[in-house]
Amino acid sequence: MTAENKTTPVPEEQVNSIAAVEDTSVAPSTDMPEETAPVAAEPASASLDTENMQPETAADTEPAPVNPSLHEDEDQQPDSQVDFSEEEAALAAEAPEFDLGDETSEMDDTEAASAETPDYTHKSKAELVTILEQLLATRPVQTLRRDAEAIKVAFYKNYRAEIDQLRRMFVESGGKIEDFVPPTDDNEQRLKALFAQYRDKRNEYMSGLDREKEENYKIKLQIIEELKELIGGGETLNATFNTFRDLQKRWKETGPVPQAHLKDLWETYNLYVENFYNFIKINKELRDLDLKKNYEIKLQLCEDAEALLLEPSVITAFHKLQKLHEQWRETGPVANEYKDQLWERFREASSQINKRHQEHFEHLKEEQKRNLELKTELCVKAEDLSSAPLSTRKEWNRASEQLIDIQKVWKTIGFAPKKDNTKIYERFRNACDKFFENKRAFYLQNKQEMENNLTLKNEICAAAEALQESDQWKKTTDELIALQKKWKEIGPVSRRHSDAVWKRFRAACDHFFERKAAFFASVDAQYEENLTRKRQLIEELKAFTIENREQGFEAVKELQRRWSEIGFVPIKYKDEIQSEYRKAVDAIFAQLRGNEKEHRLERFKHKLAGMSEGGADKRIRYERERLYNKMKQLESDIALLENNIGFFSKSKNAEAMIRDVKEKIERYREEMSTIVEKINMIDKQQAE
Repeated sequence: MTAENKTTPVPEEQVNSIAAVEDTSVAPSTDMPEETAPVAAEPASASLDTENMQPETAADTEPAPVNPSLHEDEDQQPDSQVDFSEEEAALAAEAPEFDLGDETSEMDDTEAASAETPDYTHKSKAELVTILEQLLATRPVQTLRRDAEAIKVAFYKNYRAEIDQLRRMFVESGGKIEDFVPPTDDNEQRLKALFAQYRDKRNEYMSGLDREKEENYKIKLQIIEELKELIGGGETLNATFNTFRDLQKRWKETGPVPQAHLKDLWETYNLYVENFYNFIKINKELRDLDLKKNYEIKLQLCEDAEALLLEPSVITAFHKLQKLHEQWRETGPVANEYKDQLWERFREASSQINKRHQEHFEHLKEEQKRNLELKTELCVKAEDLSSAPLSTRKEWNRASEQLIDIQKVWKTIGFAPKKDNTKIYERFRNACDKFFENKRAFYLQNKQEMENNLTLKNEICAAAEALQESDQWKKTTDELIALQKKWKEIGPVSRRHSDAVWKRFRAACDHFFERKAAFFASVDAQYEENLTRKRQLIEELKAFTIENREQGFEAVKELQRRWSEIGFVPIKYKDEIQSEYRKAVDAIFAQLRGNEKEHRLERFKHKLAGMSEGGADKRIRYERERLYNKMKQLESDIALLENNIGFFSKSKNAEAMIRDVKEKIERYREEMSTIVEKINMIDKQQAE
């Protein structure tokens, strides 16, 4: 309804808009007076539920788990999983069948008394469905939104955990993750049916609310008509003023009206209220009393608005401010000298609250943009890990730890802008799923290789066990060392078999080497005794005297036989005792060879004398030539052997070979010396 006969202007108190001094992004309704419009509407560019921000998209299909369990065998360490159940549940709970639409201010005001969201996190799915069913049956539908939202998120948190468990069991039994189809859940169907019932009740309530607004609109039009008739009536001033008070009371008690009529309705009502005060010329005392009462009320409203500046919650302060504005509109005028002062004070407090409210959303938008940037960086890191060429268990374990850390960081970052939140989450989840799927494939691929390694190691164990009782210490030691080297060349086996097969192999090796150590510990004493006996034998060799040449050779042979029968000595004395033995034997043989040389020369002298008596000069010359040629041959052989000594020094066992060559050279020199003496004997005889 519009004012057709405005004789006075609408008071500035009713026209000046608080919102007029605010940012243009705060858009009050065009269908209500500027003062009666909300002080600060939610910014049009920020489509966010600041009390309970959730991802925007619906999740009709079951998302894959972020990091499925990969326990193909016990060798694989289980992945420490970061809990994404709340975020998964929030996505699933945004399905279209749960969409409740936009709340009206009436619904918001009804539920404002319950500031905290109920906690249903520890309830089972069946319990949650039962609770929602009871709430629908016992509580007004306009008070259920917070409970309904909390119930569906808690329900899908449980539901997501069950689906992830079924998916892991399906994968572990050999199925492919993309082939998994979640089974139908009866509790989920019941939940969706109850939400449909809840939505129908809400729609019915909203329809009734609209009808009630229309009725309220008609009532307020009637009140305005009665107010028009009251002006100029013939009643006494007291009766007229009492009637006016009754009309004001009826106006306040009448509920909200349709938004489209709100502005004109308030302008018209306020116009006739002003006209009433001007027309009836109420007596000054009664008017001053009423103006004073209105002044006190509006002064208190100013103080209440200013107190809201200290309210920690910007959202709570904003909603409470709307209530104060309703009370301001329903309070009558004040004296002209206070009107502008009070209104400016109230508007200033409202402007500051509105500014805080606006800055809250601006900050929220900026924070969500930063969150999107941070989450994008984490997506890139997760994608890099999922595409990295990993080829060893150590590399996979290190990469898994890095990804788990990335997931933990993700959980500390708030939501991204609503239009990007679901998209960035899906990107991150897909990268994580790809990584853990690749890891699972890696372990499946290496499972057969580990089984083959186990077979090879069992074969080595059997070979070691076959050798553990052997008494061929050197040969068996070399064979076991070769088996140990082969063991190291074989790759890893499953952790559940690794300790057992290693203990089996080690037990066989330890058994042999313990037997070997015990054996050689027992012969150490025998070696010491052999050392004593050989030293005694060396002393006998050193004291040996030659009485008869033939008997001397037999005696030396007997001593050599006794030496060889004594056996081994401690290794650290082996070379020393052998050297002493050789020196003693060589000394005896030197004496024996010296006597033999004299005997040979004596026989050659008798032979040469026989040739001379028979006049066999030709034979003597032949004998000298033969001896000379043999001497030259020995010289050549000695030169060759001396030249070969330089080559022997570069080969293994060089010391023994050089010693043999030197002994041969010495024998050749002695033989050549004997030949020279024989030639000299021939030359001396021919000269005589």
